[in-house]
Amino acid sequence: MSVHSQVKRITTHTLREMKERGEKIAMLTSYDYSMAKIVDEAGVDVILVGDSASNVMAGHETTLPITLDQMIYHASSVVRAVKRALVVVDLPFGAYQGNSKEALTSSIRIMKESGAHAVKMEGGSEIRESVERILSAGIPVMAHLGLTPQSIYKFGTYTVRAKQNEEAERLLSDAKVLDEIGCFSLVLEKIPAALTEKVSKAVSMPTIGIGAGGKADGQVLVVHDLLGITNEFHPRFLRRYSDLYSEIKSAVGNYVSDVRKQDFPNESEQY
Repeated sequence: MSVHSQVKRITTHTLREMKERGEKIAMLTSYDYSMAKIVDEAGVDVILVGDSASNVMAGHETTLPITLDQMIYHASSVVRAVKRALVVVDLPFGAYQGNSKEALTSSIRIMKESGAHAVKMEGGSEIRESVERILSAGIPVMAHLGLTPQSIYKFGTYTVRAKQNEEAERLLSDAKVLDEIGCFSLVLEKIPAALTEKVSKAVSMPTIGIGAGGKADGQVLVVHDLLGITNEFHPRFLRRYSDLYSEIKSAVGNYVSDVRKQDFPNESEQY
């Protein structure tokens, strides 16, 4: 029996069981083979190929510019590395909004061309038709409510969402709709912790928070933020577990200096 066949894959069913047992789900983003391999081997349950690739991989200001083809490229790279985690891919802006047929076509392309396990899309009852259509094709859908970065120009700000009663009620009602139609989990971004707790209790699907407090059924961060590769982003919800920006910069600086003073390569580093 090969080592790989002994690794038990995480499925959407596993996540539901984790919620029922009160076991927290750890989710992180990855966009390339090398990083995904490390993240998977470290025991992360869900890997999100996020449209945040638009920011951290391509340097765009928002998540809007990234295309479906680019998401498929990133997702394929991640899938090739992963042995255990469930791989979820963001449907990028423009690949599903306002057109359920296009939403299904985009999702089928992601599943067929990348080999990923599920798709994620932002929005509530306004995307119900698209979600139902994708689910009817047997493709698992992860939902996303609260701060929805693809709608940044509508909101005009990245501040906390659903602080007012009306928006909180709408979010709760959207969460219930998404749960009823069969989404397998729900990302809650930048909403008050008390609302996260309320939503998590009201739905059977696991909730995954980012800047949404500790009462969600799991947590997600962007891997570049957690590792301190990005150093200009300092939201309250972010805990940096490393300072790779400084470490990598220092390593590269040492290499440059060794090359300049002809210390690299030395006698033992040549043929």
